[in-house]
Amino acid sequence: MSGLAKRHSTHFLVLLCLAPIAAQAQDVGLAGILGSKAMLIFNGGQPQTVRVGETVDGVKVVVIQGEQVIIEIGGKKRPLRVGQHAVGALSVDGSGKVVMTADAQGHFFTTGNINGTSVRFLVDTGASMISLGATDARRIGLDFNKGQKGLSNTANGQAVVSKVQLDTVRIGDITLHNVEALIHQNEMPMALLGMSFLNRMEMQRDGSTMTLKKRF
Repeated sequence: MSGLAKRHSTHFLVLLCLAPIAAQAQDVGLAGILGSKAMLIFNGGQPQTVRVGETVDGVKVVVIQGEQVIIEIGGKKRPLRVGQHAVGALSVDGSGKVVMTADAQGHFFTTGNINGTSVRFLVDTGASMISLGATDARRIGLDFNKGQKGLSNTANGQAVVSKVQLDTVRIGDITLHNVEALIHQNEMPMALLGMSFLNRMEMQRDGSTMTLKKRF
């Protein structure tokens, strides 16, 4: 994917695209619970019975609590109920890098925080900056009216956006300061982790995993 950001006089245009990435992914779903066993579906296959404490295909069943199963994938615990899926994971090993696993559509998701507030991100190399919907911006305490106004080209046409400076953005062990972002007046399904963050990373793609390491 590629990102375009062109500034014209007093406004800028930002193209945000979500092109799929072809990749195999570890998609884990919960089909049912049989006593101390979880019926897990790996990448859309047939259900497999996995006991508490057992690890199959890199996924460990940690505990069964009533109608909920806690699994561990990529070093991260994820709660699942019947019909729910865990797609992708974030691994943190203290080395100043993070490793993400793609979902079934080849997209990379991760949870981080902005100015200390938790945010769910979609990694998007086609977004010139971190992009936030109205609700996420309010939760973080960002004021749309205090930023530099501009126009953004989105799938739904042009929209007014506000360019702001984020004090801190943290993903796993990586923390960056003074990162540019766009606030949208409309809602977005989740925040986009764009190039204002990613261009300060060493990015390495290996099959269904992506490794980010801080460059500066």
